[in-house]
Amino acid sequence: MGNELKKRISTSAFLMSLLTAMYFYSFVMIIALIVIAMIVWIEFYALISKILPRNKLKDKLLRFVFKAISLLYLSLLVYFIFSIESYYPNLKLYLLYSVLVAVLSDVGGLVIGKTFKGKKLTKFSPNKTVSGSIGSFIFSLFLIPFFQGKLIAYSLLILIVITILISLTSQLGDLFLSFLKRKAKVKDTSDILPGHGGFLDRVDGIIFAIPIGILLFIIF
Repeated sequence: MGNELKKRISTSAFLMSLLTAMYFYSFVMIIALIVIAMIVWIEFYALISKILPRNKLKDKLLRFVFKAISLLYLSLLVYFIFSIESYYPNLKLYLLYSVLVAVLSDVGGLVIGKTFKGKKLTKFSPNKTVSGSIGSFIFSLFLIPFFQGKLIAYSLLILIVITILISLTSQLGDLFLSFLKRKAKVKDTSDILPGHGGFLDRVDGIIFAIPIGILLFIIF
């Protein structure tokens, strides 16, 4: 667990530094979101190409569909964040909170899962356990006291519900990528991050958690 935990912590530290810069400087947020979306899309399409490598018409069509859907999703995500920023002054705060919940869920799942082990969560991702999933929820809830003062419009109960739902979404995103990697028979989506694998490996849960988190804050 030592090396893997160090990877998660170093990645989390990098993401938190980037988030801080994005929070205070809008131009950093614009550049970072566009670059991250491009890298994630390239890695995702490469992964799909390994799952559907044949030149048969069916595989070509499926590759095109996945390519189009993933590009549309990431483009809409970036556009969604930019387009509503002027209407919601706390958008950056919602974005920051959603990402931090996803990060803590990832670390909590690893720490608690490796410590207590227990029943496997899925067949296609043997390292994921029920105890790890519970740990993800617990770790993410630790974030609430640090943000209650800034999110005063939301009651403690609402914040707990929002946090749990963001954590759940992040875990589902992580499981989805694990499923695709299992199908592609690869451990990492790329080697762009030495010792860490692909960029998508590190932000899989985040790219699903961000839109859900922002929407939950807006709805509630």
